[in-house]
Amino acid sequence: MKTNPLFFVIIGVIVFLFGMLNFYIGLRGWQALGRHIPWLNSRVYWFLFWFVALSYIIGRLAKSIQPNVSYVLTVLGAYWLAAMFYFILVIAIVDLVRLAGKWLGFLPESVRNNSMTAPAVGLAVLALVAGIVAYGAWNAKHPKVVHYDLTIPKQAGSLRQLHVVLVSDMHLGTIIHNGRLTGMVDTINGLQPDIVLFAGDIVDENIETFVEQNMADNFRKLNARLGVYAAFGNHEYISGHAEEVAKYLRQAGVTVLRDQYAKVDGSVYVVGRDDWFEHSRSGPSQGSPGQKELSAVLAGVDRTLPVILLKHQPVNFEEAQKQGVDLQLSGHTHQGQLFPNQLITRRLYEIDYGYLRKGSLQVIVSTGFGTWGPPIRVGNTPEIVDIKLHFAGTGQKR
Repeated sequence: MKTNPLFFVIIGVIVFLFGMLNFYIGLRGWQALGRHIPWLNSRVYWFLFWFVALSYIIGRLAKSIQPNVSYVLTVLGAYWLAAMFYFILVIAIVDLVRLAGKWLGFLPESVRNNSMTAPAVGLAVLALVAGIVAYGAWNAKHPKVVHYDLTIPKQAGSLRQLHVVLVSDMHLGTIIHNGRLTGMVDTINGLQPDIVLFAGDIVDENIETFVEQNMADNFRKLNARLGVYAAFGNHEYISGHAEEVAKYLRQAGVTVLRDQYAKVDGSVYVVGRDDWFEHSRSGPSQGSPGQKELSAVLAGVDRTLPVILLKHQPVNFEEAQKQGVDLQLSGHTHQGQLFPNQLITRRLYEIDYGYLRKGSLQVIVSTGFGTWGPPIRVGNTPEIVDIKLHFAGTGQKR
């Protein structure tokens, strides 16, 4: 398949911006701190700086040559991406204050002309960013269990209630490894759910680590009397290994629903919506060309029974409501992952986290379990969602 020239233009722009932003950070670092360290010359400084700044890229390229070195560099580079983000924010604020102080004269001369001001500010910026990254790294590894208690005003056969555990955005791979997955499985089993649902982005961009660490075996350890079900997100398709991921998950006892539904215990429908990325890169806000209409996916579904929709991205609520969906479970947004990105996700999505009711439709959007890119979370917390669903009518089953 011929690659669109626009792809190379976009990649070129991204690489250029990445380089310029890193140069901005490096230059300010040298001016504030580096040149004040007697034993550190500029060549050594810039070599070390660019080694760290490019470590993520170097690590990814070195995976097939030196896997162990590649892992260390990839992790180092992933943390640098977070540090880079906050260095840019903080240094830009410092520069704006400095320029405003120069033009408006509100900074005293003793501060402007003091030779120790730049090193002091540089150390403060370094300490602040290091503190943010350290907190974010800790926070990302300590998911919480979030509880919801909802009622669906439909009868569900003989079921009176259903205990659901939802997980989205695990991003299993180099950063979110098998140890994290084991902890997640243990937490889920401790909740003793009736059913476990995964709302996409189970794996990250590649499947190699997933296979090498035999992560699928951990999915076999999930205990849910009514089964484990999954829909795919955009990352399963970005990786280009959606079919392989589906194969491994099915072998582990997970029912993968790709624009399909399953009738659970003869009482509740679980519908898995394929992510729009599989069909189009035009955007998530509109129905993508080539993607099945939800009405076609739900053909044959008895709408008098509760219908739960697994849809990775929290969009198209009107369509779900119109088609008789009772509960939509989504993820994707990470609630911005890095503060203040949630200011953007709140504008992009009607709801980027939490609970929403639109008429008869109820929606839960999760922050997700894992991380994408930088392995840190600031301004939000990773989570496992524990849902108690109650149904109308009386029955004998739980």
